[in-house]
Amino acid sequence: MSEPGEIPEAPEPAETPGPPEPPEPPESSEDGWRRLDRRTVLVTVAVMTGIVVGGGVPTGIGLSGALPLGETFAWLLAGAVLLIGGATGGDYVRWRRTRYRIGPERAELHTGLFLVKRRSLARERIRTVDLTANLLLRLLGLVKVRIGTGEQTGGESTLELDPVTRAEGERLRTELLGRAPGAADASGEGMLAVLDPAWIRYAPLSFVPVALGGAGIGGLFQVTDWFGIQNRAIHWAGDQFRGISPVWVIALILGLAVATGVAGVVAALALWIEMWWNHRLEREPGGTLRVRRGLFTSRSISIEERRLRGVELVEPIGVRLVGAARVDAIATGLAQDDDAKEMDQKTLLPAAPRAVADAVAARILREPASPTGTVRLVPHPRAARARRLRWALSAVLLPLAAVAALGLLLTDVLVVIAAVGVVVLLPPAVLMALDAYRGLGHGLGGAYLVARSGTVRRATVALQRGGVIGWTVRQSYFQRRAGLLTLTATTAAGGGAYHVYDAAEGEGLSFAAEAVPGLLEPFLIRESAPEKLPEPGR
Repeated sequence: MSEPGEIPEAPEPAETPGPPEPPEPPESSEDGWRRLDRRTVLVTVAVMTGIVVGGGVPTGIGLSGALPLGETFAWLLAGAVLLIGGATGGDYVRWRRTRYRIGPERAELHTGLFLVKRRSLARERIRTVDLTANLLLRLLGLVKVRIGTGEQTGGESTLELDPVTRAEGERLRTELLGRAPGAADASGEGMLAVLDPAWIRYAPLSFVPVALGGAGIGGLFQVTDWFGIQNRAIHWAGDQFRGISPVWVIALILGLAVATGVAGVVAALALWIEMWWNHRLEREPGGTLRVRRGLFTSRSISIEERRLRGVELVEPIGVRLVGAARVDAIATGLAQDDDAKEMDQKTLLPAAPRAVADAVAARILREPASPTGTVRLVPHPRAARARRLRWALSAVLLPLAAVAALGLLLTDVLVVIAAVGVVVLLPPAVLMALDAYRGLGHGLGGAYLVARSGTVRRATVALQRGGVIGWTVRQSYFQRRAGLLTLTATTAAGGGAYHVYDAAEGEGLSFAAEAVPGLLEPFLIRESAPEKLPEPGR
């Protein structure tokens, strides 16, 4: 009973099921060292179980013919326990031996058992903090964090925390890329682009369906090899073709090609959805561009605007024919190793209508209009067109001439193949050469120099003139005779070099000198006007 004047305590409500508690924050010591999330061991168990099941089924089918069923199962079970146990134990040791700390001046990572690695990055040099999470990590609320300096020195300039909680990953990204208020102009902040699901129609208009279809055929052959029936399948297919007419053989081959193409298109659509689902491009306070995308594997990529040197409007031939383009960033330190390249970090906008791509490029550059669509480009001389026509004719006629020569020596069939090749291949080659010439152009617009080239992959580059650190002037013997040269703008960002192909000699040098005043002048010799001769009698 309660004392007089004391408010009685309310009875405790019965426990009801509720949402799961959020994961505990990473363990932290007094000196600031933290551990990775301990659920990395659970992730390893799940991944290795999937690998063991995926590899064990075909292996068991292959062994079942040579060993009794019980013995086959025993061997498979022993191998599974060994693989899962070994990988799990190794990952547990990695978790126990890995610590990281974000100090006021440095980000540090210590890991390793027999070979201990202690690496640190100065915080003032950190340029990228990217978050990636596959489906399993997302289900557990975890992410993989990559902290990089933007240097092209491989893993030595990158710290990888795999995994930490999503909240910890966001905290690290905000802390390491945060800027003091007022460090950048607040205008233009917010959402710059959001995915339009209708853009999926551009996914099949590339070489990806062909590559995926070919990969599917290769995978089918690999599966038949796993089951030991590859030779039998090949012989069976050959027997089927022997009993039918050549017309039906051609029809079947065409049908298989169409089926492969359809499968490639479906795979390309699925790949596009996985990569670009829920794509958002936004500018955060402090001057950071952030791209978030992905269906099963979520990706968060951050690019500091102070590292941005321009944009590249990319138009593969299939996408260009329907009036679309994608936008890539030209920035320092976007690909440190193979994993980063697979993430395709430089793409800010997937293939979208050209007007949308130009508008997004303008927002990225904080310009009223994108230089890629407004700068008037200087056309290149007709000698550049002649060079491309010669290349096209040589690429088609020289190999076919060799085939025809062999036909004269061996069989008339090769001569017929060469003649058909000329009829089929020469017109597309000439059309592509003319298209490549029409795509050439360069110009200046405000703070940017613009260069365009390519036909299979046409690219229009808008590069900050202040980001050019050097010019390379190349002139072959044939270019010199035609009065042409190729200029290469060297920069520390993007691909490192951007080309102006086959420009007129005098105009190209003037363009380079005007684009970056003072950089090329010491190497130029100005032609002086001829002196006037004195008139007779004076």
